[in-house]
Amino acid sequence: MRIIISLILIVLISGCQKGERDQKLLDSTDQVSYNFHVRPILSDNCYACHGPDENKREAGLRLDMAESAYAALKENPDAHAIVPGKPGSSEVVRRLESTDATEMMPPPESNLKLTEEEKGIIRKWIRQGAEYQPHWAFVPPVKSELPSVSNTAWVENEIDHFILNRLERRGLQPNGKADKMHLLKRLSIDLTGLLPSLDLMQEYREDDSPEATDKIIDRLLDSPSFGERMAVLWMDVSRYSDSYGYQDDNIRTQWPYRDWVIHAFNKNLPYDQFITWQLAGDLLPD
Repeated sequence: MRIIISLILIVLISGCQKGERDQKLLDSTDQVSYNFHVRPILSDNCYACHGPDENKREAGLRLDMAESAYAALKENPDAHAIVPGKPGSSEVVRRLESTDATEMMPPPESNLKLTEEEKGIIRKWIRQGAEYQPHWAFVPPVKSELPSVSNTAWVENEIDHFILNRLERRGLQPNGKADKMHLLKRLSIDLTGLLPSLDLMQEYREDDSPEATDKIIDRLLDSPSFGERMAVLWMDVSRYSDSYGYQDDNIRTQWPYRDWVIHAFNKNLPYDQFITWQLAGDLLPD
């Protein structure tokens, strides 16, 4: 099903590494979001010295909280780290743009450096009012409007709007439609982590019906390998390990959790239950 391929693509496109934010993306952002655009930059470059850890905090400045970031600096009461609406009066901007090694932030010894695009995001955010937001987990999701695209003939569903909009903003065009065998290979690797079997290839090659791709995707989703593939990604996030690691590398009896995650994906356990069982499984009835 094309929607599954689109979901995979949008995750890959959204997962751009630091430094890949280009000027076109910045200029086309109507409103800079603290959670989406700014917090990652500050977290990567500033929070080690100006974040929540009181023991490591420098100059008494916290940049993760509005009241501290807006307040007068302890070492210079006439200056403020962030002045909403006024990047030119904000000490953060002056330090980020300074070439003086004794003043520039992050300091040279940190081996951290913001790109020009990231500095532009900070300036634009301050110019727009430097609005802080609660952690994204506490912000109710709001359905987005579909972004506009030029190549409307390519779009087949709502997700395609977001993918194509991002591609067009970067001056890119979608690849041409893949032939059946290339498509099958991509689907099989994405959904199961394995190359398609010869039987599956033969079945798909001989099926000329409009539902041929949907049927193959259903076959792949029904495969036990689907749960194994998805579990690998999830267990990376949850820091799963079969052993204790470098200390003595003894085996731990963690495999029941691993198997539970695999079975949960293969049974299509609803996401809210999936999370609840992992966070509070031993506190649930029965």
